[in-house]
Amino acid sequence: MLIFRTDQFALPLPAGHRFPAEKYGMLGQAVAAMAPDRLAEAPAATPAELVLAHHPDYVGRMLDGSISPAIMREIGLPWSAALVERSRRSVGATLAAARSALHYGCGINLAGGTHHAAHAKGGGFCVFNDVAVSIRVLQQEGLIRRAAVIDLDVHQGNGTAELFAGDSSVFTLSLHGEKNFPFRRVASTLDVDLPDDTGDHAYLAALANALDTLQQRFQPDMVFYLAGADPYSGDRLGRLQLSMQGLAQRDEQVFALCEQRQWPLVVTMAGGYAVPIDDTVAIHCQTVRALLARHHLKGAF
Repeated sequence: MLIFRTDQFALPLPAGHRFPAEKYGMLGQAVAAMAPDRLAEAPAATPAELVLAHHPDYVGRMLDGSISPAIMREIGLPWSAALVERSRRSVGATLAAARSALHYGCGINLAGGTHHAAHAKGGGFCVFNDVAVSIRVLQQEGLIRRAAVIDLDVHQGNGTAELFAGDSSVFTLSLHGEKNFPFRRVASTLDVDLPDDTGDHAYLAALANALDTLQQRFQPDMVFYLAGADPYSGDRLGRLQLSMQGLAQRDEQVFALCEQRQWPLVVTMAGGYAVPIDDTVAIHCQTVRALLARHHLKGAF
């Protein structure tokens, strides 16, 4: 199993910006200490790969800097060449993790999960949709036919849902806060809306039901898991009130299903906005650590 990092590629932001870009460096350092032999630098997705999921005009304008200010406002990040490079690396990391999953049974991107990026625009800190691009590349290469997206970020995966709307080869599952961002949504294959203050017990029960529906209705060649840290009780954007233990049990449900069904698994980190930021990093680390332990004990699945 390989783990791909993007934190060497800086994301320059104005002072006081609310996006916690520093979490990637902290996570990269923690995983480097945990599993240095598994860690690899993320490659950059090519324009030809990006346009398999995104409109060529959007890709071209994002790459050359002629993108409209309105779209950048919706993304919520200032345009820069460094942002474009970082975004391409984030997509490339998920694609590389997917290739690792085909070979070893699993792969990890220490960033990614940019599920608000749609066909012709980005949104919500997401420039390109790493999961959608990766699925389309692997489908084009004939390496997979069908994929499932298990999106457990606290926010609904509207961009991913739009990109795969009407496509029976991809099952999109999103478990999220019903009153949270985004406020204009696109229907996933299966959406599970959860009230504020859901807590561990109700969340894990809802997830178990959703995963049961997934395996009854769909047989993927690969699963992409968005392991968002933002359902956490200390997350300033979350509101679902999960504990760290509850988030670990959430991960275990997904890992156990994929191992049982022998579905290659790609894990991305998605959102996390806790105060202190160390809590977000700790949640992401426990996801990585649990998958490393499972892979070590039971081999590739």
